Amino acid sequence: MVSPNDPSSLPLRICKPESLDKYFELLDGKFSVKGFPLLSEVPSNVVFAPFLSIYKSSDAPLALLQRVQALSHKGGFLGFHKEAPSDRLMNSIGKFTGREFLSIFRFKTWWSTMWMGSSGSDLQMETQWVLLNVPEIRSYVIIIPVIDGRFRSAFHPGTDGHVMICAESGSTKVTASSFDAIAYVHVSENPYNIMKEAFSALRVHLNTFKLLEEKTVPSLVDKFGWCTWDAFYLAVEPAGIWHGVNDFVEGGVSPRFLIIDDGWQSINTDDENPNEDAKNLVLGGTQMTARLHRLDECDKFRKYKGGSMLGPNPTSFDPKKPKMLILKAIEIEHAENDRDKAIQSRVTDLSPFETKIQKLKQELDVIFGGEEKSVSSGSSGSRSCKAESYGMKAFTRDLRTKFKGLDDIYVWHALCGAWGGVRPDSTNLNSKIISCKLSPGLDGTMADLAVVKIVEGGIGLVHPDQAGDFYDSMHSYLADVGITGVKVDVIHSLEYVSEDYGGRVELAKGYYKGLSDSLSKNFKGSGLISSMQQCNDFFFLGTKQISMGRVGDDFWFQDPNGDPMGVYWLQGVHMIHCAYNSMWIGQIIKPDWDMFQSDHLCAKFHAGSRAICGGPVYVSDSVGGHDFELLKKLVYPDGTIPKCQDFALPTRDCLFRNPLFDKKTILKIWNFNKYGGVIGAFNCQGAGWDPKEQRIKGYSECYKPLSVSVHVTDIEWDQKKEAAQMSEADEFIVYLNQAEELLLVSPESDAVQITIQPSTFEIFSFVPIKKLGGTSISFAPVGLANMFNSCGTIQEVEYFDSEAETCVKIEVKGGGSFLSYSNASPKKGFLNGAEAAFEWLDNGKLSLNLPWTETAGGVSNVAFLF
Repeated sequence: MVSPNDPSSLPLRICKPESLDKYFELLDGKFSVKGFPLLSEVPSNVVFAPFLSIYKSSDAPLALLQRVQALSHKGGFLGFHKEAPSDRLMNSIGKFTGREFLSIFRFKTWWSTMWMGSSGSDLQMETQWVLLNVPEIRSYVIIIPVIDGRFRSAFHPGTDGHVMICAESGSTKVTASSFDAIAYVHVSENPYNIMKEAFSALRVHLNTFKLLEEKTVPSLVDKFGWCTWDAFYLAVEPAGIWHGVNDFVEGGVSPRFLIIDDGWQSINTDDENPNEDAKNLVLGGTQMTARLHRLDECDKFRKYKGGSMLGPNPTSFDPKKPKMLILKAIEIEHAENDRDKAIQSRVTDLSPFETKIQKLKQELDVIFGGEEKSVSSGSSGSRSCKAESYGMKAFTRDLRTKFKGLDDIYVWHALCGAWGGVRPDSTNLNSKIISCKLSPGLDGTMADLAVVKIVEGGIGLVHPDQAGDFYDSMHSYLADVGITGVKVDVIHSLEYVSEDYGGRVELAKGYYKGLSDSLSKNFKGSGLISSMQQCNDFFFLGTKQISMGRVGDDFWFQDPNGDPMGVYWLQGVHMIHCAYNSMWIGQIIKPDWDMFQSDHLCAKFHAGSRAICGGPVYVSDSVGGHDFELLKKLVYPDGTIPKCQDFALPTRDCLFRNPLFDKKTILKIWNFNKYGGVIGAFNCQGAGWDPKEQRIKGYSECYKPLSVSVHVTDIEWDQKKEAAQMSEADEFIVYLNQAEELLLVSPESDAVQITIQPSTFEIFSFVPIKKLGGTSISFAPVGLANMFNSCGTIQEVEYFDSEAETCVKIEVKGGGSFLSYSNASPKKGFLNGAEAAFEWLDNGKLSLNLPWTETAGGVSNVAFLF
């Protein structure tokens, strides 16, 4: 019997047809919104259905169901019908020209980014959604390709302004000819509300994913961490990790989480001994044809002896070694490329190339320290009685013994295990090497080494019926040895191998259910960072449990294919990926802006964006390669961060512009703190997508200083209930973090105008001014001026205003220069109950130096008496 409180048993109240007719209408080849044509030349085989005519049932919470029902008249579904069934169908949904749009498209299998234009023909292949500006009705319309049955969909550009929808199953054995709900359409007057409303409606309709608001995010979301990838690549090993964590602690910024990235697993290639690990892997790419041959850690971690790093003479580590390995591995890669070019040129004598390659590999082996005797799968039994004293369990125990604040230790793995999956007959799992088949839609994406390598080797795919056993076997072991979560990468490789498994939708469902069940069982339901996953298959099918994931491509310290402008041009591109992807991804999972390196030439540029992105802050610094002065502007000594309350989004005036190479637009992102709003302005110009070359490239002519206007109304105050109250203030103080300048503004004031140099930024903290003492005193707490997110350091504010006296009490976390605005000098200042000296200037700057007091959790109690 169904419980009367079960949301799925409660039907949505059907709205009257009249309310539906106000918004969308498909008639005589025109698709209109509120009477204004949106799409023309709509084929006769395209149909439109209101949301409630398609809706059946949902397990969504009652409040969410009611919210969707209340707005259901603003949305509906497009479908189409053809005569002949196929596994891949293309159909126009109509055309538009001369109308601004913002879209998100896949530029690689795994990664998506923004694109804008004014015609359906301007869309890019594999577009995930398109947002249309409809100023005629002061509204926006979003059209989202979705899942319909066993088919997924995406938009492609058509000719003469047409928008083509592609519905595909991923298997020639799965065909269809008719779709009632292959794309969702929604209208709203607010471009931020439209994302919430549309994805809420799809959550209720599809019933295959959950919104971020329904889930718990990983505990590391408001902490500082270190990821090993750029520090070691595949050469990661225990001593290096140990010394790396110790570097941060001694530098005054203790990591609260550690991600042991690719390089810890037991992998080998098909031509190697099935019981031994591949040797001396360094660069990403060399491992992409390798497969798991066992589910636990590799030799270099299995050999770790418990306590070996805790004594007075821990194992030494040469911080130069990883860089030496990387440089030598690059030499080998270049030599192998030269050999391959010679083969293509039909050179018959390859011996000089092979001799050089062997010599370089021997030199690499010397840097590694000589080839050590391997520990095969069968040899681990000799240590079984001492399992607690060796391996990953001993290592994680020692890390936590030494570094008390290290809350979380995550490890990396690919969705299919390793890049090449699981080696057949190496485990008790039913694994089979499957050849990869790419969808024609990916023809329009950027060349990618990962794709080349995976296609070259195929994927050792564990049968989807065993997906649950696969993940539970791996994750339960990891949880037992002290691992608290996983970074799951290479997620969208499943679409390559779905031919014999019911198509990409059915295969994905099997894998994502297994992953979700294991996440719930082994990692507290939330200990997972998703990566290489930016496609609608994943978000609509894989996020019932997963609550956090990457919103950008990898942080590239330089372009691996040649960098026309030093190390600069890709850095702004990364921020654009993250900011615009957050608009849709942030509805479903917590956006993660990825790591960066604190000693990079653009480190400060990245740090500014991470400070207000609303997610975790983590770096991939090499051992000994740190800028602690910079990190201390982001991170408290205890490893926590002054995190914004929401996820950062582009401001409204950036939505239909190109902040990468239009020579005029600065990227502005907004967010909230508890006691104010914040805007970050970043000059990202200088690179971007080239539709003709189908790659991201540099636009050096755009790499120049630009002016930008910033106004208090650029913050979308109505997007958070508490923030909406702050927006009612008559005046605000705005603090320019980089310029160290305080300005008094109001909603009626002119915008603040500044010029921003390439690859630099400014952060504007807007704090409402409180009138005290019968309006004679104007006061606003700004926060720690030495932190990028100054206002985020304020924990609590209390005002006491009477005829006798006026007092302001503030709780602030962190040490440094605490800044407030006050039009009058206080009579007295207090710090933790004792009278303290402060500085007040005629321009209203009121400052007081705060210590970091460990016993108080870094929190100081500040008071000013007027």
